[in-house]
Amino acid sequence: FKMCLGRVICKLLCSGEKEVDLAVQSAKAAFKIWSQMSGMERSRVLLEAARIIREQREEIATMETINNGKSIFEARVDIDISWQCLEYYAGLAGSLAGEHIQLPGGSFGYTRREPLGVCVGIGAWNYPFQIACWKSAPALACGNAMVFKPSPFTPVSVVRLAEIFTEAGVPKGLFNVVQGGAATGQFLCHHPDVAKISFTGSVPTGIKIMEMAAKGIKPVTLELGGKSPLIIFSDCALENAVNGALMANFLTQGEVCCNGTRVFVERKILDVFTKEVVKRTQKIKIGDPLLEDTRMGALINRPHLDRVQGFIKQAKEQGAEVLCGGDLYVPNDPKLKNGYYMRPCVLGNCTDDMTCVKEEIFGPVMSILPFDTEEEVVERANNTKFGLAGGVFTRDIQKAHRVVAALKAGMCFINNYNISPVELPFGGYKASGFGRENGRAAIEYYSQLKTVCVEMGDVESVF
Repeated sequence: FKMCLGRVICKLLCSGEKEVDLAVQSAKAAFKIWSQMSGMERSRVLLEAARIIREQREEIATMETINNGKSIFEARVDIDISWQCLEYYAGLAGSLAGEHIQLPGGSFGYTRREPLGVCVGIGAWNYPFQIACWKSAPALACGNAMVFKPSPFTPVSVVRLAEIFTEAGVPKGLFNVVQGGAATGQFLCHHPDVAKISFTGSVPTGIKIMEMAAKGIKPVTLELGGKSPLIIFSDCALENAVNGALMANFLTQGEVCCNGTRVFVERKILDVFTKEVVKRTQKIKIGDPLLEDTRMGALINRPHLDRVQGFIKQAKEQGAEVLCGGDLYVPNDPKLKNGYYMRPCVLGNCTDDMTCVKEEIFGPVMSILPFDTEEEVVERANNTKFGLAGGVFTRDIQKAHRVVAALKAGMCFINNYNISPVELPFGGYKASGFGRENGRAAIEYYSQLKTVCVEMGDVESVF
């Protein structure tokens, strides 16, 4: 396992078929105990895990920065969202219930919300600890067990989460971690004792996971890629819109699935908006992610850095103009010279048919596109296979609600961007996947409904 500065920090063994089976069997045994506990009992354990994370926030955030390369400033936010997620589902655990339905003649029916069993979580490398919490918190609150496979690029911090769950009092094996790449994921997806798979990652891998799950008729939640539109109207609060565009493109070095990378700007303010965005982008402090004032760390690895650079090169060839950044960045600190750094990039003169506008780059690259009318921009915004997110900046509240209602995207933002409170469901439309993480909605995807019909009189036979 290499840190984003190009140095090996530890070596981990990949889990093979035998290890995956051991993890699933261990989780299966723990599930028998956990699923029989009351929601309130599960709630207390989740609250204790949240308390430990909150108490160890600095230590876990430092581990996450080393794990991923993002700034310590951002990593702290991720850890806060993580314990808040556990607290939120701890609050719901004691209130999970079915309903009672009165039927004729004193008969009645009722529904029970029951856990699925052993759920699999497969995480991405951009938010390793947070994604593990987003998947495990609702799963455990509903009474399930979970086997989690982090990305092989960020294997470290999820192991700490497993230790925290154990310290908090979950049955041994309830949250198991296996390490590895595609082969390990295949063993998990094909395992007969796995009840459900939740995956965060790329569209091609999501397709493969869905195919594997289909063989066992296992439900899946897929949180996949995006190429989200951010629409800036001329009546926006300009400074707020610029802040939103930076938040929509440069968090975690641009390695965020819901980023608003297609920035549509009303032509009237195109020049002033672009000028301000470029000025602010050039001021972003790049460097050692463990320093307090760093706002952009290193990209995840060399192949990914090369891929992002390739997109910028292709954009120039297709007629886009690099307004700032896009080149490699070499920090002054000799310890960082092998790091995977680049300057955040703003592309102007973009058109809808360019590769940089159509494909997910997953790096710090913003494409600016002019528009003239609301009708035109909505049509262009929706002209994509993706549908994860979308944003609107305007002072006209009717227009804001009208436009987000027309956007074919699962997560929409009005006068903000990339704000994802755990109380709100998160997930996509179209090729960006289906199912939801967070909010009450996630309960639907980690439980199943049993209907019971009770007859209080004699059975009337038709025979």
